[in-house]
Amino acid sequence: MAEIVLQEGGGLRGGGLSVKGPITIDNAVAVVARGATWFDHDDLIIDLTQVTEVDSSAVSVLLEWQREANRRNCRMSFVNMPPKLQSLVQLYGVSELMRLP
Repeated sequence: MAEIVLQEGGGLRGGGLSVKGPITIDNAVAVVARGATWFDHDDLIIDLTQVTEVDSSAVSVLLEWQREANRRNCRMSFVNMPPKLQSLVQLYGVSELMRLP
């Protein structure tokens, strides 16, 4: 199961989430639910440095988080996306929907 950790301060504007572990079909629904509970900041940065494994469901997770952030008027961006996840985002043509640095 992916671990989602809230990080306050430390150079992050507003707040940040750090995702650790896999984001796959096996845990995508739970990861969406756990991450969405933190979208109460004006500006949220999601650090994906420690994501260890992804499949196409990881793209769905990020898109759902983006939709939820938009519903809550939260500006959200993703940083340190693993290369495999970047490839999937580009393959599905959704990179313009995600705020990437």
